[in-house]
Amino acid sequence: MIREFYDSSEDDEMENQYQIDPECLVLTRPDCDMHNRCCGGKAWCIKDICGIICAVLTWLLILYAEFVVMMVMLLPGVSTYPVYSYINIFIFQSLAFLAFASHLRTMFTDPGAVPKGNATKEMIKQMSFREGQVIFKCTKCCSIKPERAHHCSVCQRCIRKMDHHCPWVNNCVGENNQKYFVLFTFYIAAISIHAVSLAVYQFVTCIRHEWRDCSAYSPPATVVLLLFLIAEALLFAIFTAVMLGTQLHAIWNDETGIEQLKKEQARWVRKSRWKSIQSVFGRFSIFWFSPFTQPSPKAKQESYLYSV
Repeated sequence: MIREFYDSSEDDEMENQYQIDPECLVLTRPDCDMHNRCCGGKAWCIKDICGIICAVLTWLLILYAEFVVMMVMLLPGVSTYPVYSYINIFIFQSLAFLAFASHLRTMFTDPGAVPKGNATKEMIKQMSFREGQVIFKCTKCCSIKPERAHHCSVCQRCIRKMDHHCPWVNNCVGENNQKYFVLFTFYIAAISIHAVSLAVYQFVTCIRHEWRDCSAYSPPATVVLLLFLIAEALLFAIFTAVMLGTQLHAIWNDETGIEQLKKEQARWVRKSRWKSIQSVFGRFSIFWFSPFTQPSPKAKQESYLYSV
């Protein structure tokens, strides 16, 4: 006999006699599931106003850094210090482009959503469960939950290996987009540190020389722009560096943020540290640092839970 557990919340799992929820009668196929999707189902998109505002704010802050670094610091110095200016323009623009691309990939990539509506009696009968095997079902999205999946109240879906929901990327960080989120935090931290170093150097240069000659803007405007950039860059450098360290620590120990927070006892077989890193980034190569390549395909446990 198969033991069935209902997961009615993220923290509580209680055993009940199985009853079919009317909302679960329509089985959702993975290839026709349009929930949280846009562009004709091609892109994953969470329609959360708070997340959209945070994502747009992130883009605006990157654009502000672009404006100050390029228009106030680097471009005016091209004629005087061409080597210094061109090298830093290349570094800053590369980091900004990779940070923006990583953010978009994190935001519009399905984090590992479990198909809705597959917790029907007919579906359970079709699955080859072992005698006495325990299965967990989410009553909120009417799905059979794979191991290590958690329900997100914002995405309204169960997410495989859900780490957390991040409003700055308007998406959950899960099995399929954790690499892009790690790259996003890495490139934002890098571009922030670079912006701070450029701004400090600009201050020193302006103090040693005439303020009118070191910027295309008036001295008061230049000071305000540089100070706001330094404050923004320091804040994001600290925040993203901490988040990057947290993510790498979780990947290293094969444990998600939710599992660490809830202090869940591992019911899964822990991977070795190297295998855990490979499961997120793929085999070691330069493409680890590219937001345009997906991690190498890996065997997914309990894949029969997602197929119809």
